[in-house]
Amino acid sequence: MKSTRLAAVIGTAAITAAGLAALVGCGTTSKAPAAAATPAAAATPGGSAYAYYQTMMKGLYGGGTMMGGGSYSWMMGATGYQWMMGGTAAPAWMRGSALPGFMMGTSSDPGQVMGALFANAPGSRVSAVRAAQLGSQVPAGATLDRAANRITFTGATVRLTILASPAGGPDETFRIAGLTDPAITVPAGAQVGIEVINADPDTAHGLVITVGGATSSSMPMRTARPAFPGSAVWFLGNPTPAGMHAATLNFTATTPGSYRYLCPVPGHAQEGMTGAFTVSGT
Repeated sequence: MKSTRLAAVIGTAAITAAGLAALVGCGTTSKAPAAAATPAAAATPGGSAYAYYQTMMKGLYGGGTMMGGGSYSWMMGATGYQWMMGGTAAPAWMRGSALPGFMMGTSSDPGQVMGALFANAPGSRVSAVRAAQLGSQVPAGATLDRAANRITFTGATVRLTILASPAGGPDETFRIAGLTDPAITVPAGAQVGIEVINADPDTAHGLVITVGGATSSSMPMRTARPAFPGSAVWFLGNPTPAGMHAATLNFTATTPGSYRYLCPVPGHAQEGMTGAFTVSGT
């Protein structure tokens, strides 16, 4: 869909193969980085997601070299997986600092690269018809203020569906209960379940509830620390004939305060793919 000046290819897109842009190592090293903190449970090695990652990397890596000619075989293992999925040991420019000049230009959205890479990843799928229904459905227990573009929950259990960049709406936005990027308020202590569906035909999207400040970053997946354990999914790939990729975040809104929900894919939050998320203490 929309192109951006970010030619940055973070983590999983840092390979030259099948049309992927090569990432020249600016401040990188051919050695594995130090053990990295992982911002989401999905970054923990093990299970079908990790197995898919290893298969994908082996196909792209091909036993040779990449990223400027250094040996990056470590990227196929657990450390590389954690690093690519948001680990804090990434180079400074991957954590939201100024991007190297060679990475700027008119290349397509890096989300398009990741969308293709993760198109056949394992996980839940939703049909296009069902996704459209869920994107317009008012969640149980929610009060909508359409004039203020706000959704308020007062119960101890919160369940909602968020569509990423659906058809018929502004590009690079979320749709919730028929609203575009609405402000969401939940009570402190609420058990929150958010089903995230990527409705974009050719671009990866994700969702993270963040402590704030990341909307100004071109690389929010490196700066957007999840506000609550379990409140992040980094990449949902392109839809396939099997359906649209979906993931459910489950977390407890433990601490009252003002937060943001946003897409962590490079450039998307800057383009408006974000909204207010408030945990009310009253």
